[in-house]
Amino acid sequence: MSLKLAYCLPSLYIAGGMERVLTTKANYFADVLDYDIYIILTDGKDRPPFYELSPKVNIVNLDVNFNELWTISSFFKKIPYHLKKQKIYKRRLKEALCKIRPDITISMLRREIDFINSIKDGSIKIGETHVVKENLRYVGVGEKESLINRTVTKLWNRLLIGKLRKLSSFVILTHEDQQKWAQLSNTIVINNPLKTFPSENSLCEQKKVIAVGRYVYIKGFDMLINAWKIVNEKHPDWELHMYGDGDREPLEEQIKLLGLENTCFLDDPVKDIEEKFMESSIHVLSSRCEGFGMVIAEAMSCGVPPVSFDCPCGPKEIIKHGEDGLLVRSFDIEEMAKGICYLIENESVRKEMGRNAKLNAERFRIEKIAMQWEQLF
Repeated sequence: MSLKLAYCLPSLYIAGGMERVLTTKANYFADVLDYDIYIILTDGKDRPPFYELSPKVNIVNLDVNFNELWTISSFFKKIPYHLKKQKIYKRRLKEALCKIRPDITISMLRREIDFINSIKDGSIKIGETHVVKENLRYVGVGEKESLINRTVTKLWNRLLIGKLRKLSSFVILTHEDQQKWAQLSNTIVINNPLKTFPSENSLCEQKKVIAVGRYVYIKGFDMLINAWKIVNEKHPDWELHMYGDGDREPLEEQIKLLGLENTCFLDDPVKDIEEKFMESSIHVLSSRCEGFGMVIAEAMSCGVPPVSFDCPCGPKEIIKHGEDGLLVRSFDIEEMAKGICYLIENESVRKEMGRNAKLNAERFRIEKIAMQWEQLF
């Protein structure tokens, strides 16, 4: 069955998880299922996608440029400017959808979710979230929170529920997160897919630990660096490599302060992270929360056992503790260090977990996840 799908997303030039997953699905839907795929963007005009996109996928950039909002420091000055941008976005998206005439329009739950149901273009409307519920519409930065943040967040989320109820379906990444949306009766769980499933495995012999994610507060690299200080004291011949982009300055200062410059490295993001996983023996996820934790599945598909905080949401649904990886208590830096050291010191266990990880990651193959999407469509 050939379908025409339209995805709504801010941009594709960022090296983010949502962008990577959408690119993977869009490529498969277009190349294998022969769907007619459109990705409608608001920002990043003339900037190429970070991840390789099939030539069969159509890009429509509405050039609304919401990024200009970040140049305004005052929260209250942002409001009228945001409303103006939203009005432009609604008009241009309506024009685009009425021209494309998709069978199904998928909102990635960004700004269009506020008005997507009101656009009468004939398409069915679906929502898809890649963020755990608590962080979906959180107004604040990192650990900073104020009365205004809490009030606006509460009001914004209350309005969001009303918008989500009107969708045909609302796709959530984990069963754990689905339970938090008890107010909705239209939810369905579909995990993120792996882009590829490598035929080779890491030997788990190189003295390298890997972490992947943006250099932002939510990824918890500050906690990982503190844990690495403990690991480094016991195993100074091992290295930690973190791959991502964002604000690395505070992390660089932390590394210098702890004297870890020779074993702890902040690396740029790479398009082929699989190659880096193959060079590693342990993967670590130190996030304060996740929408799913795709990097865990990616590491496992390369035969690399993970050590992860048991954070909401995703890790506990991916990792079988003690079989293909380790789950440690969230925010417990000493437990994280202990878990890493355990796999460093027990090579046979590490390799066995790596083999199990490879087998258990089979369920995230794009072929299997795409079947679930095809059934929903």
